[in-house]
Amino acid sequence: MAMVSRFAFFLLWISVLSSTTRSELVISRIDRRVDLSSHIVRALFSLKVENVGSNVVSEVLLAFPNMQAKNLAAIKTLYNEGRGKVKATSVSLPTTVVEPEGMPPELTFYSVSLPKGLEKGGTVSLDVLAVFTHSLQPFPEEITQADGQLVVYQDSAYYLSPYTVKVQTLGIRLPGGRVESYTKFPNAKLVDSEITYVAHELVREIEISHWGNVQITEHYNLVHGGAKTKGGFSRLDYQARSSIRGASSFNHLIFRLPPKAHSIYYRDEIGNISTSHFWGDSRKTQLEIEPRFPIFGGWKTSFTIGYGLPLQDFLFKVDGKRMLNITFGSPMDEVIVGNLIVKVVLPEGSNGISASVPFPTKQGEEIKYSHLDIVGRPVVVLEKSNVVPEHNLYFQVYYHFNNLSLLGEPMMLISGFFLLFVACIVYMHTDMSISKSSASYLAKIQLEEVQATVQQIQNIINQCLAVHDKLDASLRDLSRTGDVQSCKIARKTADAQLKELVKELKPLVTFLHHSPQASHIWPKVEELVAKEKDMQEKMFLKHSTVVDCFEKKLGGREIENRIASQQQKLAALRQEVDDLLEFLDEI
Repeated sequence: MAMVSRFAFFLLWISVLSSTTRSELVISRIDRRVDLSSHIVRALFSLKVENVGSNVVSEVLLAFPNMQAKNLAAIKTLYNEGRGKVKATSVSLPTTVVEPEGMPPELTFYSVSLPKGLEKGGTVSLDVLAVFTHSLQPFPEEITQADGQLVVYQDSAYYLSPYTVKVQTLGIRLPGGRVESYTKFPNAKLVDSEITYVAHELVREIEISHWGNVQITEHYNLVHGGAKTKGGFSRLDYQARSSIRGASSFNHLIFRLPPKAHSIYYRDEIGNISTSHFWGDSRKTQLEIEPRFPIFGGWKTSFTIGYGLPLQDFLFKVDGKRMLNITFGSPMDEVIVGNLIVKVVLPEGSNGISASVPFPTKQGEEIKYSHLDIVGRPVVVLEKSNVVPEHNLYFQVYYHFNNLSLLGEPMMLISGFFLLFVACIVYMHTDMSISKSSASYLAKIQLEEVQATVQQIQNIINQCLAVHDKLDASLRDLSRTGDVQSCKIARKTADAQLKELVKELKPLVTFLHHSPQASHIWPKVEELVAKEKDMQEKMFLKHSTVVDCFEKKLGGREIENRIASQQQKLAALRQEVDDLLEFLDEI
C-alpha cells in the first residue's frame, strides 16, 4: 500500500580539482532530473558533450561519489547523434565500471563507449538513466504506529564530472505531502505523488514443461524498509483509524503478471491465503494480494505466489535450439529486490545450455529431481543483487532438446504398469503352498479336519437343543389344551429325531477321540456330549412326569412341585452346554 510521506531534502555540492579536469571534452549543457516520487530514486542526465581537443575521443566518463555508487542498481546510456533538433534513433551504449588514472579514490567512474570516435569540434548527446536504491533514509529511524513517515534525501547541487561543465540545470520531483525543509534552488518542483518503502529477497523458479506449460513459482521474503516501529501494535487503533494509526504501513501489494497467466495461487507457511483479487484478459493480468497483517517499518513477511503460462508464448526455436524468452525481475510494482535468484528448470535430457542476460549476473547450474526423473533436470541459476524495475527485461536461455525424450516418462509409466500386471499374473499361477508330502503340510490338513469335525459336532448339539425346546413347548401346549395324545406324539417324534442325531454324532466323536491333533480339545467335546445326553434323559423324565400327572388329573401346583427339581437340573445343564459351545467357538 502506498503511504503519504514528508521529506527533508538537502543538497550538497562537491567541487572537482582542476588538476583532474580532462581538457579534451567539455559538457556544454547538462539537465539533471531526479525523481523522488518513489522509494526507488531515478536520476536522468541529458548531456551534450563537445570535443574541444585535437584528438579523437571514444569514451565519456561518468562520475559518482562512492556513497551513491554503492546504491547504484542500474545505469543505462542512450546515444543521440546530430545537431539541433534533428536526432537519430536512440541507441543503447555499453556502460562499464573503470578506474582511470589520476582520479580521486572517493569517486566511482563509469565509461560510456561511443559508437564512433568523436572528432575535434564534434558533439554528441547522451541520456543517462541512473537508478538508486536505499537513497531515501528514514528520519528518524524509529517511529510509533501513529506517526507519519519522514525521510531525508541528500545529493550534490552541482553535477560531478571530470570535464568542464558550462551550463547545468537541476530538477527535483518530490512526492506529495508536507516538505519539512529543503535547500532552495531555482526551478525545484513539488509534484503530488506517493511513496512506498519495501525491500525484499526473492527466489523465482521458472519450470519448463514441453507438454505445454511454463510454471512460475516466486518465494518472497519481504521487509518494510521504512522507519522501524517502536512501541506495541494496537489492532483496535488500526482498525478504527487505519489512515492515521497505520499511515506508515501498507496492507496490499500489486503484481502485474504476463497475459494469459492461469492457475494462480497465493500462500505462506501456514497455508493458502484467500485475501487476493485477480483481474485478467488477453492483454494484461493483475493480481492484488493482502498479507495476513499490515506491514509496518522493520516488519517482515514471507509468502509464495505461483502461476502458469502458455508455453507457446515464451518458448521458440532458433537455429536448431530451443529459446526461452521471459522477463527477469519481479512482477511487483516499484519494488527493490535486495537479492534476486532466478532458477530456470529445464526438461530432463536438455543439453548445450546457455543464458543471455542484458546486464551482469552471477550464473551457475544445478540439478533438480522431480517425479519420474532419472538423471535429474538441469537448472540454470541467475543471481543479482540490488534489482529494480529497470532490470525487469527479457532474458534468454538456449538449450537442445530431443523430442523423443518426451516419451521417456510415459514409457516409464507404461513399463511399470506392465511389470506390475505380469507380476500379478505370475503370482496367481504360482503354487505357493507347502509340499503335500511334508509333515507340516499333513499336520495342517489334520488340524483343518479336526476343526471341521468340531464344527459339525457343534451343529448337531445345537439341533439337539432345538429338539429339547420343541419338547418343552409341547408340555406348555398340554397345560393350555389338556391334549395328552398330542403331547405323546411330540414325545415320540422328538425321540426319533434325537436317535438320528446321536447316530450322526457317534463317528465324529470317535474321530476326535483318536486324532492326535484333537488332544487339546477332546476333553471339552467329550464333556459337551455327556452333558447333552444327560439333558435328554432329564427332559424325557420331566415329560413323562407331566403327562402322568395330567392323566391322573392332578392340579397345576402339584405338577409344578413334582418337576421343580428336574427343572432346576435342566436349567443348570443347559447353561453348562451353552458355555461349552461358546468355548469351542473361541478355539
